[in-house]
Amino acid sequence: MNYSEKYGNSIDEAVALALMDLKVSKDDVNVTVLEEPSKGFLGLGSKLAKVRVEIKPEILEETKNKEEKKEAQEVKPAVVHGQEDRSVQTGAAEESGESEKPRENRSRKRKGRKPRNAQPKRDYDTASARPADLQPVDEHEAIDFLKDTTEKMGLHLSFKAEMNDENIYIDISGKDTGTIIGKRGQTLDAIQYLTSLVINKNRDSYMRVVLDAENYRHKRKKTLENLADRLAGKVARTGKRVRLEPMNPYERMIIHAKLQNDERVITRSEGEEPYRRVIIELK
Repeated sequence: MNYSEKYGNSIDEAVALALMDLKVSKDDVNVTVLEEPSKGFLGLGSKLAKVRVEIKPEILEETKNKEEKKEAQEVKPAVVHGQEDRSVQTGAAEESGESEKPRENRSRKRKGRKPRNAQPKRDYDTASARPADLQPVDEHEAIDFLKDTTEKMGLHLSFKAEMNDENIYIDISGKDTGTIIGKRGQTLDAIQYLTSLVINKNRDSYMRVVLDAENYRHKRKKTLENLADRLAGKVARTGKRVRLEPMNPYERMIIHAKLQNDERVITRSEGEEPYRRVIIELK
């Protein structure tokens, strides 16, 4: 999606909602105000602001080039049991596009490399154990951004943060946590990405941002693992493959990893982002 049209109580609020929808920063878009907000008279005849937010052509081209380069690097021919293009038998390594051995080589190459400007990225691996050296912080630009954004959305939330030199974890609580989580965590992921863009904009080294609300990340991981077990049993009983709903790379990895050692089934992914999904089928 290259553009988004949103309503809001103010132009800034409508723009923020559109940026969340597009998952980009304000520097990457052109904003057109379609309707100015109006308070009306004594509350009557009030109008919301409406904006059209379009991703800049140069950003679209840059993203396209990066994706093409990434796809070219990840394409690897493979044959499993005489079938073409079944690149991942268990699926656990597929989502990173590399096997465990190349990952070790990649780590060695990084040693001694000079740090570049921080590059914003999506952190899907949000359910892993937190680092032991995190320290509580009361003030941080990430907290300021979240408070400002959620207040403009009309949400009532509080934030508790812990951080070290490379990570900041922010726990969200309040009566509107359901809204901030969104359908299957999509809103939470979007706001997490926007927060990452904001705090890494002028940094030389990348800081990882992880948002959670009411322990949603851990609960979602357990839900997916239980789902994987249940569907694997169904495939084993019926002999028919199962196609799961589209998921982000980390959630697909949870399914793949859970069934990696299952003797009855194999898993693989198919489709294009953001509609890529896991397939579970008999070995």
